[in-house]
Amino acid sequence: MKPAVVEINNLHKAFGQQQVLQGVNWNIEPGKVIGLLGRNGAGKSTLMECLLGLREADAGGVKLFGQPVGAMDETARASIGYVPQKSELFEWLTPLQLLDYFKALYPRWNQAKVDGLMQRWGLAGDKQTKHISKLSGGEKQRLSIIRALAHDPKLLVLDEPVASLDPVGRRDFLQELISDVIERDTTVIFSTHILSDLERVALDVAFLQGGKIVLQGALDELLEGKNLSLEDLFVEVTK
Repeated sequence: MKPAVVEINNLHKAFGQQQVLQGVNWNIEPGKVIGLLGRNGAGKSTLMECLLGLREADAGGVKLFGQPVGAMDETARASIGYVPQKSELFEWLTPLQLLDYFKALYPRWNQAKVDGLMQRWGLAGDKQTKHISKLSGGEKQRLSIIRALAHDPKLLVLDEPVASLDPVGRRDFLQELISDVIERDTTVIFSTHILSDLERVALDVAFLQGGKIVLQGALDELLEGKNLSLEDLFVEVTK
């Protein structure tokens, strides 16, 4: 068995008196595509931020690629792609300037992929030289996704990545995820409230409830064993 890409042990996080994560244990093997599910406020974004070292946990530990998340080497850091729930872009830059900035940080930058996505996703031409602040919410989200995919990451963490996209944009993104990222054996953690999207790409699911991962496994096996739809299973597990 290959070493886990993600190892989370007894992770705790509280905000004041509110306990959000209460002893999360979660190991993810290479090449897994996992849908992270939970009700609004369950702590999915907090878990992803702690997983990536963007938010400090109160207790417990996280390792990525076998290294403590707070002490990863440059190679490990450059192997991670992240799309936050709200796009965090330098809005005073143009898309071209933004991508040139990140290109300098990643030795595995795939310029051909960037050029193709910019063209297919409607960000070529004049859109490349507009200030990001002038782009629509959907265009900003597409740009955030392109930035995360551009260096062919080995671990891709997606927090509600299609929330600002229209149905066509969601379809295009999911197609890119299926045809390129998953086929490269990338490990993907995918959080979304659109269950139909999740069913198209996720082979495994994990449910966050009460501050812990309460159920995880292969999606087909979980549904077959309970004779339920994913929506029914979601309601049953998170009630």
